[in-house]
Amino acid sequence: MHPGYFALVMATGIVSIACRIFGIDEMADALWLTNLIAYPLLWVLLIARAVLFPSRFASDLSDHGRAPGFFTVVAATGVVGSQALVLHNAAWLASSLWWLCVVLWSVCTYTIFALLTIKKQKPSLEDGINGGWLIAVVATQSVCVLGCALNGDLLDDRDTVLFALMAFWLGGGMLYFWIIGLIFYRYLFFPFSPKDLMPPYWINMGAVAISTLAGASLATAASSSPLLSPLRPFILGLTVMFWATATWWIPMLVVLGFWRHVVRKLPVTYDPLYWGLVFPVGMYSVCTVRLSEALGADSLLWIARVFVVAATAVWLLTFLGLSRRLLYAFLLGLRGPSRPSPESTAQFQPQPETYENGY
Repeated sequence: MHPGYFALVMATGIVSIACRIFGIDEMADALWLTNLIAYPLLWVLLIARAVLFPSRFASDLSDHGRAPGFFTVVAATGVVGSQALVLHNAAWLASSLWWLCVVLWSVCTYTIFALLTIKKQKPSLEDGINGGWLIAVVATQSVCVLGCALNGDLLDDRDTVLFALMAFWLGGGMLYFWIIGLIFYRYLFFPFSPKDLMPPYWINMGAVAISTLAGASLATAASSSPLLSPLRPFILGLTVMFWATATWWIPMLVVLGFWRHVVRKLPVTYDPLYWGLVFPVGMYSVCTVRLSEALGADSLLWIARVFVVAATAVWLLTFLGLSRRLLYAFLLGLRGPSRPSPESTAQFQPQPETYENGY
């Protein structure tokens, strides 16, 4: 089980929220039910893996390629909280998940980055950095997003909470600048092959998309806060910059994906990391809606409508791939311990190049 498998919950939750915003209620409710199954099930599997395979679990925590995947646990918790609030106004559940999100963020941030810092054997920048590192940014911003969705009403002093949420937002933004600089440097100054363009590279866009959502939500909450209202123009300006950056990334990632699969003919097969592609598409739709509300710019809504359709489509395709994989595993179980032929299983196997850099 890859540490980043909670991206399934992230993708499902944000597409559900996008569907609810645009009145696609049946799809939104179906995705909510999916997360009610997937989120606790993934927790069970994660804990079981830690208990049954402790050495592999511990190894992942200090692996430059796989360790960032643990931040999907934080982001998934925040997304489920937002989903509960938007779809069912379950403030008690959202508040509980926010506190859990903060605890998980603290544990993951200061455990993973400390372990990677003190590790003796480290990979080169070419082998060690990938888009999955930006999940740390997504996790940080998910704390701000859920807190703002609760309107900062988590302690008696609302202004203090909003200030803390702004600190999370700015810290996540600074973390994005640090990491994306390394990724962009790796793009331009090291050899680049199709196997290097893994699905999590879409987090290049998703990390600034959720930063946009966090900023727009914070600006809306700040309008009624004596402490933060003077900073609202600054918050909105930086939020527009995040949205512009996310928009810039979309054509670039489409072009690189075309080069990978059409020009270089790398086949498209199901991979759990493709959930890291679905999430940014859904997040871009939601963040554009919230930015249009914060700015009063209704002209942006058509962009959000296009991306909610795209997000639903890619979610369905990825879920279809997951269903085929699960069905195949079930059929193997019925057949017993006999080893299937390579020809019959080739189409279901993860592409080896996907994991070459660890992620």
